Amino acid sequence: MRKVLIAVIGGRSCAGAGDEAVADAVGREIARRGAVLVCGGLGGVMQAACRGAKAEGGLTVGLLPGDDPSDANHFVDVAIPTGIGYARNFLVASAAQGIIAIGGSIGTLSEMSFALVKGLPVAAIGSWELDRERLPDGALFSAAANPAEAADYVFRHLRAHPNNHRGGDTQRCK
Repeated sequence: MRKVLIAVIGGRSCAGAGDEAVADAVGREIARRGAVLVCGGLGGVMQAACRGAKAEGGLTVGLLPGDDPSDANHFVDVAIPTGIGYARNFLVASAAQGIIAIGGSIGTLSEMSFALVKGLPVAAIGSWELDRERLPDGALFSAAANPAEAADYVFRHLRAHPNNHRGGDTQRCK
C-alpha cells in the first residue's frame, strides 16, 4: 500500500515561537498516524514540521523552489529540487491528500487555494481565514484550534472518503 501524504504549509520563517511549536507538533501528529509529511522543504514552518515528524520516526519530503537539493532543511529525507520557484506551491498541494496550514503569507494562501479547488481537506491553524460563502461547493476547510484538531480533521476526511485521496493507506490513518 502507498503511504498517505499530508502537506504542511506555512512561512519560510515562523511568525514567532508559537508557529514553530505548532508546526513541530503537527509534524509529530502526521508521523504518529503513519503518513508522510510533504512541504516546501525550506526553513520556518516547514523545518519545524519536518523536525517534529523526524522526532517520531516519520518520513519527510521537500519540494524545493530552486535547483539545489542542499537548500533543503536538514530534517528533509527526500529533497526534490523543482527549479520552478513559487510555482512549486502547486506541486506541494497536488502531491498531498490533505493539507495543514500554519500561519504563512500569500504563498500559503495559494497552496490552500489549489488544495480546496482539488477537493482536498484543508485545516488551518492561525492561518488565512476564508469566507466560506466564496469557497467552492463541497470545499473541505476547517479552522483548527490546535495540531491534534487539525490532524483529526484531515485524517477523519480521509477515512470517510477513502477513494478520494489517490491511493494512500487509510488503514494507518488513525
